[in-house]
Amino acid sequence: MGYGKLGPSDPGGTSRQLNQSEEGTSYVPPRTRSRKKLILLSIVAIVLIVASAISAVFLIGVRTKASGSGGSVLHRKPTQAISRTCSKTRFPSLCVSTLLDFPGSLKASEQDLVHISFNMTLQHISKALYFTSGISYLQMDPHVRTAYEDCVELLEDSMEALSLALNSIVPSDGTASQLNEGSIQDIMTWLSAALTNQDTCTEGFSDLSGNVKDQMAERLKDLSELLSNCLAIFAGSDGDDFAGVPVQNRRRLLEADINPEIVEESGNFPRWLNGRDRKLLALPVAAIQADIVVSKDGNGTVRTITEAIKKAPQNSKRRTIIYVRAGRYEEANLKVGRKKTNLMFIGDGKGKTVISGGKSVYDHMTTFHTASFAATGAGFIARDITFENSAGPGKHQAVALRVGADHAVVYRCNIIGYQDTLYVHSNRQFFRECDIYGTVDFIFGNAAVVLQNCSMYARKPMPQQKNTITAQNRKDPNQNTGISIHACRILATSDLQASKGSFPTYLGRPWKMYSRTVYMLSFIGDHVHPRGWLEWNGNFALDTLYYGEYMNYGPGAAVGQRVKWPGYRVITSPVEADKFTVAKFIYGSSWLPSTGVAFLAGLSV
Repeated sequence: MGYGKLGPSDPGGTSRQLNQSEEGTSYVPPRTRSRKKLILLSIVAIVLIVASAISAVFLIGVRTKASGSGGSVLHRKPTQAISRTCSKTRFPSLCVSTLLDFPGSLKASEQDLVHISFNMTLQHISKALYFTSGISYLQMDPHVRTAYEDCVELLEDSMEALSLALNSIVPSDGTASQLNEGSIQDIMTWLSAALTNQDTCTEGFSDLSGNVKDQMAERLKDLSELLSNCLAIFAGSDGDDFAGVPVQNRRRLLEADINPEIVEESGNFPRWLNGRDRKLLALPVAAIQADIVVSKDGNGTVRTITEAIKKAPQNSKRRTIIYVRAGRYEEANLKVGRKKTNLMFIGDGKGKTVISGGKSVYDHMTTFHTASFAATGAGFIARDITFENSAGPGKHQAVALRVGADHAVVYRCNIIGYQDTLYVHSNRQFFRECDIYGTVDFIFGNAAVVLQNCSMYARKPMPQQKNTITAQNRKDPNQNTGISIHACRILATSDLQASKGSFPTYLGRPWKMYSRTVYMLSFIGDHVHPRGWLEWNGNFALDTLYYGEYMNYGPGAAVGQRVKWPGYRVITSPVEADKFTVAKFIYGSSWLPSTGVAFLAGLSV
């Protein structure tokens, strides 16, 4: 995962296969970005920089009735409000210096500084995108080009996330916004996703060298730390892990609970989704009227999924249904981009409608770039489809499905690969009744995701490898992310079962410092090693991770021989376990019902 995930600590001791120098012998033009789009991005970035600065100055002006920037440029001593605000962050020196540089900060209250931190961080992301877009002309070999394109895409996504967050706390009249729990969870999710985006961008260059990497490092300097500070300031956190359960905005929500009316289920469908979407996921395919029909034989609206995605509207609040008829679809660069919102893909069933690709890091590209199908447009739904990556175990990281869409649902799908099969990259996601196949880290990423009533099949890996089901990469204690596996089945394929003694399987390993994964009320087969969990590299993250098991059953579920790491726990309290349910962890009872997918809001099976 990432080109930064493989290394000496990889199961089986796999070393880095590729070590590409950055400069190629010939110029490789951008494959997914035209010069016109990059120019447009630059203009948009400049507009956002100016707009965010104006909004911050206006906000402080309204509150303080002060003229000018609120203080002399020579006066660099932080106010008490700045000192108190920055004391909550993980990077307080950077926090103080950046806030002091922002107009109006010396007259700002602590509440104002929350708004200023959003504006200031958005400005830095906008500048990074502007300068990054400006180096597209440089010569890059294919691997560097994919890392560069990943960063441009991820910076765009982060600008969108920060803009949504800023609009939620600063209305058009510049007054303070009264946030409810749903709004707070939205903002926490968007900030967490932006921080994950930056991490992914940086990792793409981790094993590269040369001029492009150096320039990118300079342009992206301090972005992760700024986003971390912004998240901490909003959360009102002192930086600990809130006993390992999802971070809430403590100043407002410490004693809050889910509204009983929100938790209400209708016919076993959570209220995430509206009534129409709920029906769509319950109806047989023949009863659904699709907006676009994909058929390889020419009897549909279009012949390819690529054409269907292009044909779908942008930024739509209405659900667009794309019906993909039975067949095997092998198309390059299948991606539901950020602007393609509320798309629903319906197939004819697992193994019938198959979306397949064969890209891997062996082809000189980032893990992010290898996905056979990727979705970042909010409201993405997939039903009754097989997603696979056919690269095979020898080509290492090869993603079948990557999801970074907020409020995403994947229902009754097969997701098939070997290493890095399912990339749950960011935002809020829900998987139900899916079969997921893989070997090394085959469910990985930093979304807030619940997998419910799914089957995870460990496959026979390469010689000397160990299977690891999850590799969660939460890097900041304030991120409201993690992997919750609830009422699932942890199984082995027949070829692994026959030789399970030679290939141990583990529930997960910590990719990043605050890795967080729980298994609850799930069947665990006897192919899972009695220790349960695997180290990433020595003692890394063993005292900061959160790994939990709650009332699992089956021959591999015994916890007597589990690891003794400080961050591992056998969860005995239903109250603690409940924090990782659909209703609490992804606030799913407020948005899932409209998708129509059946789900358990709480722990009850």
